[in-house]
Amino acid sequence: MTYEERLSTYTQYVHEFLDKLLSEKDCQGQEQIIKAMRYSALAGGKRLRPALVMEFYRLSGGNPKDVLPFAVALEMIHTYSLIHDDLPCMDNDDFRRGKPTNHKVYGEAMAVLAGDALLTEAFALATRPENLEKFTAEQIVKATNCLAKNAGVFGMIGGQVIDIESEHKKISYDELVLLQKYKTGALIESAVQMGCILGGADENKLKAAKEYAYSLGLAFQIQDDILDIEGDAEIFGKPIGSDIEKEKSTFPSQIGLDNCKEKVKQLTQNAISAVKNGFEESEFLIWLADKLSVRNN
Repeated sequence: MTYEERLSTYTQYVHEFLDKLLSEKDCQGQEQIIKAMRYSALAGGKRLRPALVMEFYRLSGGNPKDVLPFAVALEMIHTYSLIHDDLPCMDNDDFRRGKPTNHKVYGEAMAVLAGDALLTEAFALATRPENLEKFTAEQIVKATNCLAKNAGVFGMIGGQVIDIESEHKKISYDELVLLQKYKTGALIESAVQMGCILGGADENKLKAAKEYAYSLGLAFQIQDDILDIEGDAEIFGKPIGSDIEKEKSTFPSQIGLDNCKEKVKQLTQNAISAVKNGFEESEFLIWLADKLSVRNN
């Protein structure tokens, strides 16, 4: 199996799991909210975060399919954050992944509820009793706690708050790095940590995984900022120049495009070094870091 095929397999696992999970068959009046949840959850995307959960679990000696409830729970939280991020009270975006945003299709109230429902169901999924057939109670508690913390006030939500409060302001490079460490990086860090926790990895491997996640997450966001200037809107899936229009602080505005491109290369190498030193058979993660560093969407 090639690395591209492995990533495609992980993506397919997640899609099939979500398709089955978000079903209308037991609905008694909840059909519309399920439709809204499915619209965003099954809209595609890179499935980067669940792929990282599965790969780090595999490297820790497990079967990637066993960890799907946690990988999908993380993807549901990521999806909820995108639905809410697009709302009129936040970024007020009309398109996501090349399609109208959730609130444009289902209305603002239903989009809010769809995001809330995905968040809530994610924790129901991570803590469902049948997970005890594969994992210890301690592993489940630690993994779920890790997910909650990284999604919360001192994780993704905290980063979003800093982002909102930084609009129309000039913030320092260090402040911007901190913002993105929480907003983008926290869920990526959660992915690698959950894979390691559920796989029983030791502290040295967990440290290497976290170093990989930090560098990968920051490189990912800087590349996103580059694409907001140089990208193709049809490929990128959303309008180009939206950050400038909203007067957001970005890495190109701080250090310039050329320095951003160099920074992506450096961070990618940092990620590769971390995972090389921490794990055997890390070739897929090395390939993934390189792939993300030159992505166009």
